[in-house]
Amino acid sequence: MTHGPIKSENTHKETTLPMPSTVFERLAPAPHLIDAALAGSVQRTYWLDELPGRRAFPALEGSAPAGLAIVGGGYLGLWTAILAKERHPELDVVLLEADRIGGAASGRNGGFCEASITHGEENALQRWPEEVDQLRALGEQNLDEFEATLRRYQIDCDFERTGVLTVAVEPHQAEQLRAHDDGHLSQDDVRAEVNSPTYLAGLWEREGCALVHPGKLAVGLTQVASELGVRLFEQSPVKGMASKGAKMRLATPTGTVLADRVVLATNAFPSLLKRFRFHTVPVYDYVLMTEQLSAAQLEAVGWRHRQGIADMGNQFHYYRLTRDNRILFGGFDAIYHFGGKVRPEHEARPESFRRLASHFLTTFPQLQGIRFTHRWAGAIDTSSRFCAFFVQSHGGRVAQATGFTGLGVGATRFAANVLLDRLFRLDTERTRLRMVREVPMPFPPEPIAFAVISAVRRALNKADHNHGKRGPLLRVLDALGLGFDS
Repeated sequence: MTHGPIKSENTHKETTLPMPSTVFERLAPAPHLIDAALAGSVQRTYWLDELPGRRAFPALEGSAPAGLAIVGGGYLGLWTAILAKERHPELDVVLLEADRIGGAASGRNGGFCEASITHGEENALQRWPEEVDQLRALGEQNLDEFEATLRRYQIDCDFERTGVLTVAVEPHQAEQLRAHDDGHLSQDDVRAEVNSPTYLAGLWEREGCALVHPGKLAVGLTQVASELGVRLFEQSPVKGMASKGAKMRLATPTGTVLADRVVLATNAFPSLLKRFRFHTVPVYDYVLMTEQLSAAQLEAVGWRHRQGIADMGNQFHYYRLTRDNRILFGGFDAIYHFGGKVRPEHEARPESFRRLASHFLTTFPQLQGIRFTHRWAGAIDTSSRFCAFFVQSHGGRVAQATGFTGLGVGATRFAANVLLDRLFRLDTERTRLRMVREVPMPFPPEPIAFAVISAVRRALNKADHNHGKRGPLLRVLDALGLGFDS
């Protein structure tokens, strides 16, 4: 889940007065309350933890031919497999996953399925103003088709089209929201929707976002792909890719695939196309899940319309209710580790979980005494333009999409269609988009990447502490159309 369509853009000159504290610092709970809330929580992904009977698939053994080989078993790989078989039922499709299908970002996200394919309309306005209406329409069509696919295959993933509520928690954010006539909520109105003393105003976009259970979605898509005839392999990391005549050879530790076409759907993991490895960086996002709310606790919060929620800070939070009325609460910290490695040890970061617990209790002080059952983290494939980009290689036989920057639950389906259009050399409305044809600027190599990203994070934090006023570094990046987000 990302920030949503509203971003703080106050560009006034910076003040020399002391920086004010944020609401999460002014109203921070006592440390012992944070300790009590986190006591007993387990470092596991809730969405996958409650699906103990997930089907396992074998590792690839020996050699296998394929009309289409897909590297990566997350949402992008699964959608590509399903859409390919719907378009070409006779096509022999093989999917190779290094670990467990749906076990990485696709099983760990917040479950916000947004219509936007550009990380919000504001991002599209800045980059592709002539395509904004078209991009909006394509995104809305994609979400409608997403929902229709779930119905057609009877995938139960707790799909709820509830919209998203953007909330202002600082005065300068509330001032921004007053400029929005459509959907704007006053302080009283927004607190009537969801009761938090931190809310000063809100904006409810009712149609452009649905909520899903990420684990159930991954399991459902996997089942559909298998039923359509896709050959699925787990524990089959692709260690090398090379041309072999008119085909592409993919090598795993125990087998090989010779494919006519290849889709790379490896998300935050290093691309097999080395020249594009610096076009994304893996940023770690952290999440908490509460125990199930009692009827009295739910009444104290309200939330009858069950919207997804995001606040307007540069360092923002996203949160939502599950079907059984737990609260997922994530975001704020977006951590890049030197070298850009995706490693399990980066997921255990006590200071991030404590900060999230503190901010949760500030947001909902009426829930004091609630316990978190799960805490987890995962890497997000962050690009400098905030949304996915598309590349090809090897004479058009290989296509890749990556850089979803936290907004991939819905956008991966659109991306899968783009990749298939390109691989089969189709001239479509999607392939003609400038958004699809352009590639963003890469991040610099180390040690420059770590220094620059760290400086940007400090600048974002400073802006959040200074009425949203963006300093020189952020203003330069804004002018260049570059950024860093999760």
